[in-house]
Amino acid sequence: MNRWLRSVADIAVIVGLVIVAKTAIAEPYYVPSGSMEPTLQIGDELLATKYPYGYSSASLPIFVTLPDTPRLLGSLPRRGDIVVFRWPGDRRQIWVKRVIGLPGDRVALRNGRVWINGEPVGIEPDGSGEAESEDGSLQPVQRFVETLPGSRAHTIFKRDVFGMLDTMAEITVPPDRLFVMGDNRDNSADSRVPLDQGGVGLLPVSDLVGRVDGLVGSWDLAVKSQPIWRWPSGLRLSRFFAAVQ
Repeated sequence: MNRWLRSVADIAVIVGLVIVAKTAIAEPYYVPSGSMEPTLQIGDELLATKYPYGYSSASLPIFVTLPDTPRLLGSLPRRGDIVVFRWPGDRRQIWVKRVIGLPGDRVALRNGRVWINGEPVGIEPDGSGEAESEDGSLQPVQRFVETLPGSRAHTIFKRDVFGMLDTMAEITVPPDRLFVMGDNRDNSADSRVPLDQGGVGLLPVSDLVGRVDGLVGSWDLAVKSQPIWRWPSGLRLSRFFAAVQ
């Protein structure tokens, strides 16, 4: 009996250490959609670092869902950070977007171009690319390099010349809120879309889980339609342990 109890205790300690590590240090998450292409691809396994923004109930491992709490040791993201967060519409869901506007920022969109505090964000053409849909189909898109205040640059995809989300009247981001967007600008339900319409709205800082600094691995889901012995060909080895920008 004592040996059995010791085994149970050992298992409990291991489980406890795993939970603590996933809460305090980092946790991997799977990317199921193309809203952050080309930066993040469908099938990527990203690593969210928990400590940069402090801790709240949102920091707990994904299988633990508790009501919202204030943050401890909290700090704000920088513009351009890629953040993982619990979707305010259902805290059991984990989403990922890029921070565009901080509390107090005035954010607007005019013909697809982001404006922050009355100034247009820098944007330059960067050729073309292909955006992948959840069914594995590819669609040609235009690539652009967007440079936020602070000189942080990243690549975005733009499919439509005049998309439904390309124009937005200027808003001021309230305290304890963030304006987030997907890099795949015509395929992202983000802060441009109200929460009651399936978007993010203005993201509460308390819902932040962590910052995305890199990938653990990646697998092209399109190979699922092929025979199982072909599935290993879907491993994107170049994206294993790769940093993200």
